[in-house]
Amino acid sequence: MEYVHALILGIVQGVAEFLPISSSGHLVIADAILRDTSGLSTPKESVTMEIALHFGTLLSILVVFREDLLKLVADKRLIGMIIVATIPVGVVGLAFKSHLEAAFASPLLAGCALLGTAGFLLAGRWLQKQQGRALDQMSWPMATAIGVFQAIAVVPGVSRSGSTIAAGMACGLDRPAAARFSFLIAIPAIGGATVLQLKKIVLDGEPVTGSVGAVALGTVVAFVVGWLSLQWLLKIVVADRLHWFAIYCVVAGACTITWQLAR
Repeated sequence: MEYVHALILGIVQGVAEFLPISSSGHLVIADAILRDTSGLSTPKESVTMEIALHFGTLLSILVVFREDLLKLVADKRLIGMIIVATIPVGVVGLAFKSHLEAAFASPLLAGCALLGTAGFLLAGRWLQKQQGRALDQMSWPMATAIGVFQAIAVVPGVSRSGSTIAAGMACGLDRPAAARFSFLIAIPAIGGATVLQLKKIVLDGEPVTGSVGAVALGTVVAFVVGWLSLQWLLKIVVADRLHWFAIYCVVAGACTITWQLAR
């Protein structure tokens, strides 16, 4: 059962980390549904497994964008923009930590946030320029704006990839550049989350749990599924089909809101 659990968590992590449907929002909603129907709750991964899953998806980004990362070493301007775009999510995460933890108990908020994600996806497509800028033409205000949207995505139900790619297109980047920058700034965001989880083990005494085999399986599955999901999403972005996910977010969000208000 431990290996089955690791397999499921790896698949969910690999898919939801990159597709614009908000993994955190779906976790909140799924947890509430299980509590209502069976009195159970969704299985929460241990800190050890959470680190492994995040590490797996982080590796998938590093592999897919390996050429960009090699070029990044010599591009101090782009490195600076990545830092600027990362600052807002760090500030929000630290300043509103307790409020964000409370948000994970509200499926109604997650449902509303899914509608927000749909709105971001549609607005990004509507506002995108016919001839957008390449990544080397991005301005500092554009990087800041995209960073703000990444900070908004800490709310369960708001997709990080969806909001940042949409923000990039709305700010004037072409679709490939918006996607590339979205996932370049995901590296410090996911890496930072992994380090914070690792701190619980190293400094706070959180026990290391799970067998080595199960943790390794979760990491490998999250990496492979994440790599496939990321490749697929990039093709969808280039083909201008990102708004397809808005339909799903509207349906999922509206159903969640209706269910919560009818209780």
